[in-house]
Amino acid sequence: MSDTHNKLTLEALESWLWESANIMRGSIDSSDFKNYIFGLIFLKRFNDVFEEKVQSLMEDEECSREEAIELEHDEGDHFVPEHARWDYIIQRTENIGEAIDEAFADIEARNPYLEGVLTAIQFGDKAKLGDTLLARLLRHFNQYHLGNSSLYKADMLGDAYEYLIKKFADDAGKKGGEFYTPKPVVQLLVRLLDPQPGQSVYDPTFGCGGMLVESAHHVAELPGGTILGKANVTLYGQEKNLGTWAIGKLNLYLHNMSADLRRGDTLVSPLHLEGKAPAQTLKTFDRVIANPPFSAKQWWTPLEVNLKKKVDKNGKEKEVAPNYKKDLHDKHGRLAYGVPPRGYADLAFVQHMLASVKDNGRMAVVLPHGVLFRGGEEGKIRTGLLKGTSEIPGDRIEAVIGLPSALFYNTGIPACVLILNKQKPASLKNKVIFIDASREFAEGKNQNTLREQDIDHIHDAHSAAFINSAEEEKYSRVVELKEIADNDYNLNIARYIDTSEPEPLVDIPAVLGELDVISKQLDEVDTELNDYLNELGLTSLRHSSVKACSNTEVS
Repeated sequence: MSDTHNKLTLEALESWLWESANIMRGSIDSSDFKNYIFGLIFLKRFNDVFEEKVQSLMEDEECSREEAIELEHDEGDHFVPEHARWDYIIQRTENIGEAIDEAFADIEARNPYLEGVLTAIQFGDKAKLGDTLLARLLRHFNQYHLGNSSLYKADMLGDAYEYLIKKFADDAGKKGGEFYTPKPVVQLLVRLLDPQPGQSVYDPTFGCGGMLVESAHHVAELPGGTILGKANVTLYGQEKNLGTWAIGKLNLYLHNMSADLRRGDTLVSPLHLEGKAPAQTLKTFDRVIANPPFSAKQWWTPLEVNLKKKVDKNGKEKEVAPNYKKDLHDKHGRLAYGVPPRGYADLAFVQHMLASVKDNGRMAVVLPHGVLFRGGEEGKIRTGLLKGTSEIPGDRIEAVIGLPSALFYNTGIPACVLILNKQKPASLKNKVIFIDASREFAEGKNQNTLREQDIDHIHDAHSAAFINSAEEEKYSRVVELKEIADNDYNLNIARYIDTSEPEPLVDIPAVLGELDVISKQLDEVDTELNDYLNELGLTSLRHSSVKACSNTEVS
């Protein structure tokens, strides 16, 4: 199939892109597929858009191709250096990987947004990718044109890219949870937060960028939600893993969205700051949204390097675990409610997010259920978020929402959503909305899914409780802080929403009446049977058998 400008359907695009993974299958580990395929998608897309720009300039300026290329070089944002151009690379028959690596380096040099994104992918490793395999991949990617003229909408390639991310997450199983949050969960969080035109959205563990993309889509659908065809929202994020960060940046790029995405450990070194060193403070945002890694261990790296060692009574050398509560010092003052234990980073992420929310902002975070009821330092933090301390206010928790089990790739345990709000309405002061949505989902073979009606139910119940303090039996309640205090600030949803079904009452007289009817029917059957036995001369045998059975039962 030759390069064509026929409009691609999303289904055809997805199928074609996924087929590239099948070309690689068996040659390299499936967990590595995504990096190479995403890199080639970008390279083809970037080149095709460049060629469209050149063609457009030739027509508009009535100039030669060379002159159009020079114009794009001087003024455009899609210039592709000569040795990074698709036609040059696809003609290579050897050292193809090195040519692709050089192309990525050249493109990065011209595009600061892409710095470090493309060169994070190494095609030149011949032990993994030989020339034969790369030539097959390039021929496959040469089948379709990925410029804007070939797509029904500008961010259609972004939608196909998200489809691939999900497919790779499915392929990776539990490891998929490290970079991908199922889309229905993302849609739920965005609808609950309801970002508005002109606002800022921040994800401190942005993974593949799905929550930022969905936030932009949500805003774009609202009145005044777009400016010059782009969502009227500013997007920010930070991600620790290099490969995941690169995938996320490409995801936003292929959706024609711009975002300030930094790479680094958000807990130890948050990178979205304001002011000048050493007096820098955390930047704050209208909406903060995240699905951080569940119960991350040894999460404060400065305390985990060069651990002290001691010799136990058996003469074995053991590392001494650091004392987080005593020795952890956060220069940004984010852990004001308390320092979470070494084995559970959940409430460290919550406190970082809360510190990153504007005074009139809101945040939503996916967490394991343990944060709702674990004691110790986590119990102290939870209490502080609810009733405050002598130094900082409480009443920060707007809602606690229980989700079904097995929604995520990396765990089968049920999760919850916490919504925190720095400026709750008067009707919700000293109250918390509880929603038990754990029983409504589509059951899957390996993984359950939130359906559209499940998301609607959660959203509508939350809105009704938020606006009118309305409740729904066995599903949602608005609970006074005093009741929560009486439960020692335990937020376990089962303490506040009783979903048990009452045992059916047994009508003893009615049951006895039914037994009496059955007994009479049995007597009639016995009489009829005895008549038949009598005709056959077996009456005495029948009577003796019945008598024997009767005696056995009595004994």
